[in-house]
Amino acid sequence: MRFILCFLALLAGAHASAEKLTLDRLHADPSLSGPGVRSLRVSPDGARVTFLRGRDDNQFQLDLWEYNLQDKTTHRLVDSKTLVPDEQLSDAEKARRERERTASLKGILSYSWSPDGKQLLVPIAGKLYLIDAGKPDAARLVASGNVLDPKISPKGRYVSFVRDQNLVVLDLTTGKEKQLTTDGQGTIHNGEAEFVAQEEMSQTSGYYWAPDDSAIAYKRYDEAPVPVVRRFEIFADRTDVVEQRYPAAGDPNVLVQLKIVSPVSGEIRNVDLGANADIYLVRADWSGNAKALLFQRQSRDQKKLELVSVDAATLAQKVLITETSPTWVSIFDDLRFLANDKGFIWSSERSGRKHLYLYDMQGKLQHAITKGDWGIDRVLALDEKGGRVFVQSNRDAVIDSQTYALKLDGSTADKPQRITQGDGWHDSAFARNGEVFVDTYSDPDTPPQVSIRRPDGAMISWLEHNELNASHPYGKYLDAHLHTEYGTLKAKDGQTLYYSMIKPSGFDASKKYPVYLSTYGGPHSQHVARRWGNFFDQYMAQQGFVVWRLDNRGSSRRERVFTDANYHNLGKVEVEDQITGIEWLGKQSFVDAKRVGVFGWSYGGFMTLRLLAEASDKIAMGVSVAPVTDWSLYDTHYTEQFMGTPKENAAGYASGGVYSHLDGLKSPLLLMHGMADDNVLFTNTTRMIDALVQRNVHFELMTYPGAKHGISGRAPQRHVYGNIEAFFKKNLMPETK
Repeated sequence: MRFILCFLALLAGAHASAEKLTLDRLHADPSLSGPGVRSLRVSPDGARVTFLRGRDDNQFQLDLWEYNLQDKTTHRLVDSKTLVPDEQLSDAEKARRERERTASLKGILSYSWSPDGKQLLVPIAGKLYLIDAGKPDAARLVASGNVLDPKISPKGRYVSFVRDQNLVVLDLTTGKEKQLTTDGQGTIHNGEAEFVAQEEMSQTSGYYWAPDDSAIAYKRYDEAPVPVVRRFEIFADRTDVVEQRYPAAGDPNVLVQLKIVSPVSGEIRNVDLGANADIYLVRADWSGNAKALLFQRQSRDQKKLELVSVDAATLAQKVLITETSPTWVSIFDDLRFLANDKGFIWSSERSGRKHLYLYDMQGKLQHAITKGDWGIDRVLALDEKGGRVFVQSNRDAVIDSQTYALKLDGSTADKPQRITQGDGWHDSAFARNGEVFVDTYSDPDTPPQVSIRRPDGAMISWLEHNELNASHPYGKYLDAHLHTEYGTLKAKDGQTLYYSMIKPSGFDASKKYPVYLSTYGGPHSQHVARRWGNFFDQYMAQQGFVVWRLDNRGSSRRERVFTDANYHNLGKVEVEDQITGIEWLGKQSFVDAKRVGVFGWSYGGFMTLRLLAEASDKIAMGVSVAPVTDWSLYDTHYTEQFMGTPKENAAGYASGGVYSHLDGLKSPLLLMHGMADDNVLFTNTTRMIDALVQRNVHFELMTYPGAKHGISGRAPQRHVYGNIEAFFKKNLMPETK
């Protein structure tokens, strides 16, 4: 026993003396995660795996790399600095990157393969390069002038893109460029996705090639009906007055049309979207044989979604599937077509969980491909030859992500074969033929490891082993690394809530510690996951805080009874569940219930304000970054999905916002916001400031000149998190000052 006690004391001493993280190191190069990779693609010929990787001296500057499957070598394929030494981005590209949450990145952010696997299309800083995979140094500039959304056509004859709000094609056989639309200007946009489609519907494109290169379906929208919001973007050295067409809840949306254009003749035909113009065009796809264009039409109240098939020759239409819900119908990207017009795969939450179904091309249900008390996240690949579909799901653990295989005939609908094995988080990218896939795996103690595998999960080779050893960027901090614990609580209605907790360095069960509670709380997000990555959580735990996260009702990757709980009253059950977690924490012997602080960003910023307003007796302080304070100020598609319009749900908007609860806010507050935020408009914070002043509530404020919603950039991010730490320590650890 004496030996064991001495050994434990030795370990505790070693842990206490281990080198801890610093805020400066969190925001420095190289990345603490190691040589990470993103945008993984298996080339169409199966010869290469390509990916984007940050540079050793700047993790935010991305280059294009390849792993050669034949000779098993890895090397940089395209140097972004060689292509464009000094990037100058258009306002449209900056806005697009903000929508895609890539505003902090530079260099090559996207790329695509030609169908024969011989060429790559690489956009960078408004220019477009075509690169021979075998001779990457001979990059050919094929277009310039702030091109957006470039694509290689499915058969490889054309390159297409949007320039100055018009759709353009470049014929690679002749080298000639043709502008297919001419009316794009002012409020008219061709081939683009509108603001709410980019921000809320995961629409990164507004045009879609037919698989035989014969036609392009494209979105044309007019944003003239959308109200103009005049706002100030305050920079360090100037103030810009921006007139942004921002459709707040209840406001008119854009007028949208769907058209088909021939890249050869330039003939444009109109597709009838129905008698009601006030709809969302959320998706468009072509059948495998190019005979049908299928679009998804969502009602303005989002309670109905229709899949409509359009005959490409006659434009005759048929509604194949109608999904309805008393709350909202979710939008997915799982539509897959079988060869030879045999049918298609469709995903639906009609059973209360997201599952896959096989239909024939006339819209007749054949059978369920998946079923049971679990659901899928997304379709990864269709291997029609092998009769299988690969999906991502948290079937075996809500906090995990795994890859599974199921038979197309439905015989394994509730018995999927798990392909990935390590508990934790797997993201898989499959080759087009389904013969190999790239698996990116991590858990809270393992940084992302990337391997190439066969469809049964067997290892072919490492793409990036990323071993956490002494030479790893995180290696010197490994001895101070703290383990993440996971568990569950019960909501008041009996549903299961998942939490994560990191106990502080040198943890002593006889002591009482303050709590750093990180929350998001909103739909479409999971905050508690068994994956690598939140270094600030680690940092705060190493500073002496119990670090706590809890996924309340309304958060994602759960059954609909769980996600629907906040319908028409955002904030109510979310706050209730977070308080359940706080009350549980307060009963733990090692937690000081009087020193609980909360931090959140965006929806989490809203949650911070609501929690302080309703539970200042339980929460000692809060930090709110870029919060929504009044849901009538936020955009149509997101807000109305959960709240309806302000006119039809006035009571819900009143109770769902912050202001009707604000008299209860007694605890110290730090409010932060970017002064050029075009997502959660800065007006949310200026109104909050005024409301607090009117109540004589004192608070602290930090605004960031020129910053958008993410307050991106190394220096601003370092400053934001430095403020968070300082505010927590000042209010919960005054002895450290």
